[in-house]
Amino acid sequence: MKQLLQSLKNGTIELADVPAPRGAARRLLIRTAASLVSAGTERMLVEFGQANWFDKARQQPDKVRMVLDKARTDGLAATFEAVQSKLDQPLAPGYCNVGRVAEVGAGVVGFSIGDRVASNGRHAEIVSVPLNLCARIPDGVSDEQAAFTVLAAIGLQGIRLAAPTLGECVVVTGLGLIGLLTVQMLKAQGCRVLGIDFNEARLALARQFGAETVNPGAGGDVLAAAQAFSRGRGVDAVIITASTKSDEPVHQAAQICRQRGRIVLVGVTGLKLSRADFYEKELSFQVSCSYGPGRYDPAYEEGGQDYPVGFVRWTEQRNFEAALDMMAAGTLDVAPLISHRFPLAAAPEAYALLSSGAPSLGILLQYPGADAAEREAPPARQVALGPRAAAPGKAGVGFLGAGNYAGRVLIPAFKAAGASLQTVVSAGGVSAVHFGRKYGFAAAATDSAAALADPAVDTVVIATRHDAHGAQVLAAFRAGKHVFCEKPLCLTLAELEAIEAEAVARPAQLLMLGFNRRFAPQAIRIKSLLDQVAEPKSFIMTVNAGAIPADHWTQARAVGGGRIVGEACHFIDLLRHLAGAPILRHHAVALGRHPALAIRDDKAVITLEFADGSVGTIHYLANGDKGFPKERLEVFAAGRVLQLDNFRRLRGWGWKGFSRMNLWRQDKGQGACAKAFVEAVRAGGPAPIPAAEIFEVSRATIEIAASLADGSC
Repeated sequence: MKQLLQSLKNGTIELADVPAPRGAARRLLIRTAASLVSAGTERMLVEFGQANWFDKARQQPDKVRMVLDKARTDGLAATFEAVQSKLDQPLAPGYCNVGRVAEVGAGVVGFSIGDRVASNGRHAEIVSVPLNLCARIPDGVSDEQAAFTVLAAIGLQGIRLAAPTLGECVVVTGLGLIGLLTVQMLKAQGCRVLGIDFNEARLALARQFGAETVNPGAGGDVLAAAQAFSRGRGVDAVIITASTKSDEPVHQAAQICRQRGRIVLVGVTGLKLSRADFYEKELSFQVSCSYGPGRYDPAYEEGGQDYPVGFVRWTEQRNFEAALDMMAAGTLDVAPLISHRFPLAAAPEAYALLSSGAPSLGILLQYPGADAAEREAPPARQVALGPRAAAPGKAGVGFLGAGNYAGRVLIPAFKAAGASLQTVVSAGGVSAVHFGRKYGFAAAATDSAAALADPAVDTVVIATRHDAHGAQVLAAFRAGKHVFCEKPLCLTLAELEAIEAEAVARPAQLLMLGFNRRFAPQAIRIKSLLDQVAEPKSFIMTVNAGAIPADHWTQARAVGGGRIVGEACHFIDLLRHLAGAPILRHHAVALGRHPALAIRDDKAVITLEFADGSVGTIHYLANGDKGFPKERLEVFAAGRVLQLDNFRRLRGWGWKGFSRMNLWRQDKGQGACAKAFVEAVRAGGPAPIPAAEIFEVSRATIEIAASLADGSC
């Protein structure tokens, strides 16, 4: 299928061949008929992409601080690579989509195949959208009209926050698409409306919709116009739908409001607020969040959990429905807002118009019509990227997952190790195509079955979300493949037992887990030094993990497994490897209960006792400062000490012939880990990490996480 992709490096727009997304639970698969280019948001993204490095940094000061923090701990080279990788990944633009339902996922109610729906889907021929971000289109509403649903919902949410009543005076600042839709909805609510803009054509449209207008660019006095409009009392509310870096719209809104007036920001403006503006009138100011309640709530958007209508009357989806109802009733007239129509094949021209400065308003993309046979045919979920290797030999690799870590670290590591890159799979297809083209895969897909069934693939690398690992490891084994799984191996003991049984039954198939730190050059040096010591060792591992929001997917035990299973397993494995002896017992304790700690089990102390008498302590802490090293290992043994900071600086005290080993750049062993596995596949084994150690560490990690979660520690 065709999909628009935008480069964040230079802002260019490309119409790319991408595998169609696969259906999923609580989602709809939609064949697109039309989509609307959001002039404000999408122009901003194009301009951001076209900006130089300095201007990009100036627009995102928060990101700059994150980069500086990373540079202090990980070094300039690793930080530069991470930033380059982020900018290198294309963006899939668009969020105003109309089409017909092609597939209905499990758990979806209220939608059927063939329904016309409006959604926040991308500019693509086929989109996969969560059910709560879709709304059925009434029969009397055309596809072109329905394409304005999402933008209308954004304006509608701003109106709901402003809470105007019949007869009130409301100002709309900025008469782009959202502003003009907002004008119409306010009029429908019985409000008197004053529109402010610098564009005379848009002011004329606002007047056509029943608003009074003022053009400050043509000498119009906004303050005087607002005073006259409000009969000298000041306006009741101001809804700002403008997009500008200036602070003036908010300052101006405060000046024209009455005592205790309301200001709602729907667009994007400067926010250097003057206390005097708000203090003297006791004004209220609120920023509207997109389409309405539910936005950015994973449980609502991805999980499909609706809010009870008795408690949350207007959600994102119900705002979509309200906008469509107004179109059906004729209250919302979007026809005058359409300035251009482009066929999908000419979409890059539409974006060139958007950034050219030439007059435009509503830019519609029209998708080629499909005949009945094509609509009924299953969408293509694999695209060829290049020629297949005639005889790839061993280590023909299929990648399941093409996220940031896979694309920035794992795929380059396997390519450098000499693996034959065959098929790369991602749920949406965009990242699979991007990394597939970048690193020379033969194909990109959205269905893992394609990689598992490919005879050119004898090795599967699993780099998907954690809750998929267990089932995918089993499926890859049963397909006769060698398996490299990025940690964790699985999330439950039941999955672990099933994988262990499968591995035992298939000794010729190698299993490898991405415990890369044991392959780091400094860890190898530490191991060689410790092997000279017969006495028990004391390991102290301090992990300054950094805070992750409580609602992040990695924190959910059923999805990410929590941070102990998802990340602390690295350090349990490292200490197990350096000790060179099995784990006999483990104990863990989290920080005590406190109102400030939403999550406790990512702030824990883990103690490991090894069969040789060694003891390891892991301080896994998400409540530290970013300026402190993220990973520090200290080893005390036989009157000697080793200290490793962030896999860059290693120092030794009391070691004959060794005092330090420093690296120019951080190396956590990812490259060596992949190379060792590829070489083992080609040589016929054994695996670089014994399977018994993989299962031992995985079992201990799952048990530790469970004890922290249920308080039995």
